[in-house]
Amino acid sequence: MVGTLSGALEARQIPTSPDKVKADVQGTIEAPEGVLKITKIDCHYHVKVPAGKEEAAERALKVFDRGCPVAQTLKGAVEIVHSWEIESY
Repeated sequence: MVGTLSGALEARQIPTSPDKVKADVQGTIEAPEGVLKITKIDCHYHVKVPAGKEEAAERALKVFDRGCPVAQTLKGAVEIVHSWEIESY
């Protein structure tokens, strides 16, 4: 998902390397029917953007998962929650 997000940011002329995008990801595993399965993935993104690019980054963060192969594959099977912090430099 970070790769797709990085592509969305780069398309908006927001550089993503080195070390300008990272994610903390945590999965929730439950056994609703006696079998362990991942039921939720929390993704918290840390994005550093040039001053003046905050709104463009916010827009990318709100829509990038629509074009993300991983998010689209898991859609309907696993709840994915995205949150983020945007830091200007």
